[in-house]
Formats: sequence, structure tokens, C-alpha cells
Amino acid sequence: MADHHSPTEHADHDADAYVHGTMTIEEQTATYSLFMNMAKWGSLAIAALLLFLVLWFMPAGNFFVGVIGGVVLMVAGAVFLKSGKSH
Repeated sequence: MADHHSPTEHADHDADAYVHGTMTIEEQTATYSLFMNMAKWGSLAIAALLLFLVLWFMPAGNFFVGVIGGVVLMVAGAVFLKSGKSH
């Protein structure tokens, strides 16, 4: 059968069991780092794709100009994104 405790007993037990600064946060740190990397590289890829499409489909636009613009933006963005803080 289920153990019937009052909600306040359970909350008091959790508060007593937690000691500030004792939890390991490696998994949370790794998840945050993965999310930030995906966000910045994904944003760069979307920006390069948009530049490519704009340069290709603008009036008097051309496919090769779009490719060159997209590649230049990707290279410049990669240089700037990689030159961040190193740990």
C-alpha cells in the first residue's frame, strides 16, 4: 500500500536533505554548453542560408553571388565564433 504522509512532512525532509553547494552539476553544465553551441552555430547557418537566398533571388541576383556571400559569411562567422573564451 501507499505510504500516506502529509505534504509538509515530505517538503521538510527534502529541505533538510539538501545542503547548498553539494550537488554535482556536470550534466547540467554539459547540457547548457551543448544548447549554446547548437544555438550559435544554428544561427550562423540560418543567417548564411538567408544571405544566400536573398542574393540569389533579388532582382538581378545570381546563384554564384549567393553562394559566395553565404560561404564568406560562414567563414567569417566560424572565425568569430571560434575565437571566443577558451577554458
